Amino acid sequence: MRVLLTGHQGYLGTVMAPILTRAGHEVTGLDSGIFADCVLGPLPDEPPGHRVDLRDVPPELLEGFDAVIHLAALSNDPLGALAPELTYAINHHASVRLARLARDAGVRRFLYASTCSVYGASGGDDLLDEDAPLRPVTPYAESKVRVEDELIELADADFTPVFLRNATAFGFSPRLRADIVLNNLVGHAHLTGEVRVLSDGTPWRPLVHAADIAHAFLGVLTAPREAVHARAFNVGGEQNNLTVAEIAQHVVEAVPGSRLVITGETGADPRSYRVAFSRIREALPDLHTRWTVKAGAVELADAYRDHGLTETAFYRRFTRLAWLADRRESGAVTPELRT
Repeated sequence: MRVLLTGHQGYLGTVMAPILTRAGHEVTGLDSGIFADCVLGPLPDEPPGHRVDLRDVPPELLEGFDAVIHLAALSNDPLGALAPELTYAINHHASVRLARLARDAGVRRFLYASTCSVYGASGGDDLLDEDAPLRPVTPYAESKVRVEDELIELADADFTPVFLRNATAFGFSPRLRADIVLNNLVGHAHLTGEVRVLSDGTPWRPLVHAADIAHAFLGVLTAPREAVHARAFNVGGEQNNLTVAEIAQHVVEAVPGSRLVITGETGADPRSYRVAFSRIREALPDLHTRWTVKAGAVELADAYRDHGLTETAFYRRFTRLAWLADRRESGAVTPELRT
């Protein structure tokens, strides 16, 4: 298939592009390039790509593609809260516009990277499936809910949107992100010897490795239309539903000499949820979650050591909020987050 991959120079896109290419698909990227230089270690061969802001994609760019995999977004809760209006402009309005352009250009399948954060403050310890109430508590999660609602309205006999609600990602990518829970805890432990948890450690988090996300998208890309048309799928595995304290303990075991410190200074996080993943297994029987949190912690610790991760890089280059602040201050990025 000819696939347009948005966000191909991001944390997930850098992992996903070679997996799609190895499966025989012809991949073209689309990225604003804001995070293209946030690199640790060697990069894989990248697909050809368009350097364009998601808000400015011209209609003709969508012509000739069989599918769009849409990853590009302001990509976490703190970043979304910094400028909610930009979060909605990019994550919501520009995403829906892209889907309309794709449908009008004859693209038949549109895979949208949503998030398990849409379940938000779920309350209780029940496993949440895709029919559970959506209770987003941040602009980032709210923007994802809005896009899902509007993409449903675009679905027709010739256009199949699919919503992949990724659990919280983890794992090494050459375009590292340090502001997601496992990556952050391992990095802090590697640099300081402390596994520092600021909450009380009780919130539940569903986690999934970046490579497992990529294989889920690959499976949905070619799945029978009737199995995936206009449906939401949680992406991950039940074995990776863990409390923050349990995640932290895996980090202690992965980073020799580190010790766990639960400060509790931020209290109980309202974002607490456990997620069920049976629907995607039923739709894609050959799909398996390969990575555990324990193995991912070891992978990250090894990569940080082998590639010489520094404190400055970890807290500035690989933390989205800090990197954007630096780029805006230098004038490389405008206040509207344009390059």
